[in-house]
Amino acid sequence: MLVADLITDEIPPLKNTDTVEKALDWMEQFKVSHLAVVKGRDLVGLVSEHDLIDYSHLEEKIEELKLPLLKPIIHNYQHTYDLLKLMMSFNLTLIPVLDDQEHYKGCITLKGLLHNISTMASVQNLGGVIVLEVNQADYSLTQIASIVEGNDAKILSSHISSDPDSTKMEVTLKVNKEDLSRILQTFYRYNYTVKASFQNSDFENGLKGKLDQFLHYLNI
Repeated sequence: MLVADLITDEIPPLKNTDTVEKALDWMEQFKVSHLAVVKGRDLVGLVSEHDLIDYSHLEEKIEELKLPLLKPIIHNYQHTYDLLKLMMSFNLTLIPVLDDQEHYKGCITLKGLLHNISTMASVQNLGGVIVLEVNQADYSLTQIASIVEGNDAKILSSHISSDPDSTKMEVTLKVNKEDLSRILQTFYRYNYTVKASFQNSDFENGLKGKLDQFLHYLNI
């Protein structure tokens, strides 16, 4: 999924002539800790609640602030993974998006990103989860998919993680079957190490519940 698919126009950008008071009011209203600031169609940067909350001159315009504004940007044609990396790196609740002409296009919120992640991971689809440990040199998604599909199942999503100091990697698969017994037997037959498996909807319900709790915690 591309960044363009997540852009929202529900949260307008601040103008560089808007005041600190307006910025704080909007942050409270939209339940975010960051807002984009524009001058015309150009992005000036991001203001954060952390920098403004104790500011004594609420009537001062943003363009008059003697604060360095963050300018993390992403383009509408980039992938969601690039977006996730950037938002996590800067610990953002909102990020501005630019178009092909480097003009402000809109923004993406943390709430929108979290909902997108849950969709990408097929959290709301019933099925089972298998966690494999494989040697990096032996990893073959083609073979793994062949084993799953050979048991009349489909991979809905997959995730790979690895430790830079290890030759092992962890492969997490979400498949569209809750009964994983045949699939697991085949993995064992091919000498795969199965670290964990979840064969009912409890895993999906638990993960979705945690996501809902996190969104409630953010109050968004």
